[in-house]
Amino acid sequence: MNERFMMRALELATLGRGHVSPNPMVGCVIVHESEEQEKNGCPRIIGEGWHRLYGDWHAEVNAIRSVQPEDSHLLPESTVYVTLEPCSHWGKTPPCADLLIENRVRRVVCCNDDPNPLVSGQGFTKLRAAGIDVTTGVLAKQGRQLNARFFTFFEHKRPYIILKWAETSDGFIAGENGKQIKISGDLSHRLVHRWRSEEDSIMVGTNTARLDNPQLTTRLWPMQAGFGKNPTRIVIDNQLSLDKTLNLFDGAQPTIVYHQVLNKDIPERPGVSYSFALSLVDLVEDLHRRKILSVLIEGGTALLKSFMEAGLWDEMRVFRSQTMMAAGIKAPPVRGNLVSRERIGADELTIYRREYAKNLLNLPDSSIEL
Repeated sequence: MNERFMMRALELATLGRGHVSPNPMVGCVIVHESEEQEKNGCPRIIGEGWHRLYGDWHAEVNAIRSVQPEDSHLLPESTVYVTLEPCSHWGKTPPCADLLIENRVRRVVCCNDDPNPLVSGQGFTKLRAAGIDVTTGVLAKQGRQLNARFFTFFEHKRPYIILKWAETSDGFIAGENGKQIKISGDLSHRLVHRWRSEEDSIMVGTNTARLDNPQLTTRLWPMQAGFGKNPTRIVIDNQLSLDKTLNLFDGAQPTIVYHQVLNKDIPERPGVSYSFALSLVDLVEDLHRRKILSVLIEGGTALLKSFMEAGLWDEMRVFRSQTMMAAGIKAPPVRGNLVSRERIGADELTIYRREYAKNLLNLPDSSIEL
């Protein structure tokens, strides 16, 4: 029974994807379970909610508000299924643990403890002290995967890093001398724009910025579809040599430029900030300070390989087209555990995830330079 309703709460949580960062995605289901219903195996959902937007009400609040007035008296006989430990502190909204206590719910079932030190078990302590029965660890693996970005941010002290590229069937990522060549199909391009809308930031290297002049927007996944948020753009420009007329510097969305130039006056540009970083470790530490929870790295090959060699990656998403190129720049080698394989139009999409030793932080090689 617990898993059935928790699965529903996890489904609801995904509706906040791309809208709640740096908060986690959270879903909540309130189930009335009288003795008669338990005996017959037919408990009734009386409320549902999810965290819809950063700074807005949390999942538990929205779930309780969704309970019809004629059912509000059932809350003391109900179980609250929530995907993450209810918060115990004042942030942009009041503590959710206090709200559950005020409504005298009977039981709380949860996937995961909140890794945020401001919560970190204190929500459960509050609930238990108020006499509420608390069960944790239900579908814990699924809960951690749902909020992999949130857990990585607090446990690894860096953003969740996704490496993405498209390659030909014979393993090339670009033409000779880095020439841009259309490899994947239109449907794959549209999916990538959706992915962009779900992440905090998107990164490219110097050569990709110079040769491809990308916009790094979500223009193929418009706001009308319920997404469309443009991520923060990140570009590596060690010597500050990129032409300032490139799309990356158009001021349409926030852009961070990482460089290695000392003692040089950098002119201010609207929407563009500059940050000094000698290594990838410096870079990801700066992103952590900026509260950026995720990075989608779209190339080029040298940048992708640098993150691989530094051990700074969590997921790989690789499109393989039916195109043959015979010569050009070779794609990086895939690593990690295969998670899924599917067809996206004429392309094959494979997704790999990195596995970590239990309770072991990812300690990158600090000598890897940008």
